[in-house]
Amino acid sequence: MNTNDETLALCALNKIFGTYPRLGLSLLEEYGSATAVFHKKPPIPAHPELAAQLTADALTWARQELERLENSGFRFLGLHDEDYPAALRECADPPLGLYLNGSTSPSEIFGLRPCIAFVGTRDISPYGRSWCQKLVAELSRAPVQPCIVSGMAFGADGIAHRTALECGLPTIGVMATGIDKVYPWQHRDLAMAIVRAPGCALITDYPMGTDPVAWNFVRRNRIIAGLSLAVIVVESKTKGGSLLTAKYACSYGREVYALPGRADDIRSAGCNSLIREQMAQIITSPEQLAADLGLMGSKGRGRAAERHEEVLRRALSTKYGPEAPAVVLGLALRTQPGATAEELAAGAGLPFSQALQAMSLLELDGFSSTDILGRCFLTPAWS
Repeated sequence: MNTNDETLALCALNKIFGTYPRLGLSLLEEYGSATAVFHKKPPIPAHPELAAQLTADALTWARQELERLENSGFRFLGLHDEDYPAALRECADPPLGLYLNGSTSPSEIFGLRPCIAFVGTRDISPYGRSWCQKLVAELSRAPVQPCIVSGMAFGADGIAHRTALECGLPTIGVMATGIDKVYPWQHRDLAMAIVRAPGCALITDYPMGTDPVAWNFVRRNRIIAGLSLAVIVVESKTKGGSLLTAKYACSYGREVYALPGRADDIRSAGCNSLIREQMAQIITSPEQLAADLGLMGSKGRGRAAERHEEVLRRALSTKYGPEAPAVVLGLALRTQPGATAEELAAGAGLPFSQALQAMSLLELDGFSSTDILGRCFLTPAWS
């Protein structure tokens, strides 16, 4: 077997356990790797039909799948790939793999900005359309600019994606089909615009050739929630995918915000119920949302300031790894602006050479700056 064996095995396991990601993850944790799962072929009493698929034929299929992806210009990221989105990996039920179509490297797509999800009804009202556009546009003006995540559907999804592109924000479309298909087909132009734009991508956990069927959208919704720092529900009826995405977000410890609507409008009934049941915070203005999400830098106070620190922590952790010295020193600069690298090293208990290297990375990647006296500061967007 060659160096791609783990990716090959993860691709096969992703197909087998796509509907049961927790089970697939538990096998990975128990046996240490995807290749070991195929080598051991463990019994799965609750799902013998899945155990029966842990065969050489599954690996042969995966090899052919990866070849098809390469020939089509797509990518597959296994759960253990360093470019796999860190926010998804921290969930209890992450996909074992992701298919990706984009013109930018995965590290730039997933690693440079916080993700904010926009979801809502397909049957969106003029009120919902206007507010969706205003909210995304406001986020594009924030000092910390996010990546907009949505599900490529009609209504709120398409509006959020298109507005993001128009405002210069990156956007990620999470699909309920194979990476080689676009649903709805009327969004083929939107899909191509996303693929071509810097920092943007289409992603899915479904194998190539998968058609859109109703139950596929549940898996898509959990990825939307898992990728994101917060989920914004623009308009929603009392049942539907938007409320399911909000529930996933709550279970992952993400924030949920809902746009209130008229009491007699069925397209706002879901949002109003989320607010009433305290599952979502109310949106009262675009500026308030940007502040509450922690995207306003040093302008934030109270909860907004805490959220901004979380945004910074996640951005640093995604870029360098959760325990990296650059993460420790980057967070320290929030409370010690103007400290020198030597002072930061002493405060963090790090060797000076290691701290100096970490500070160089932070400056190179736009998180910090150093003045002529050697004093270090976070850049305005992150301070």
